[in-house]
Amino acid sequence: MDCFVYRSNKKQGMFLYLMKKDDFECVPESLLKLLGDITFSFEFDLNSNRKLVKAEASEVIRIINENGFFLQMPPAKSELFGMKAN
Repeated sequence: MDCFVYRSNKKQGMFLYLMKKDDFECVPESLLKLLGDITFSFEFDLNSNRKLVKAEASEVIRIINENGFFLQMPPAKSELFGMKAN
């Protein structure tokens, strides 16, 4: 599946994954407002064998298929400092 990734210019570390480039119809207006200005970052082939840093590829695919998009949240503060959350 082609995957198009956009980064929020308002919320550092927040990324929006879409199946179609520049197709935001499936994204709730409230979420778009929260993200603020978004910038296209990159495109990649998303498949279940793909290694992702913040999520399991199969879970991202499932969520995109159900909702039309996937929202990657910024890391928790403890992750930023190399600590593991309990």
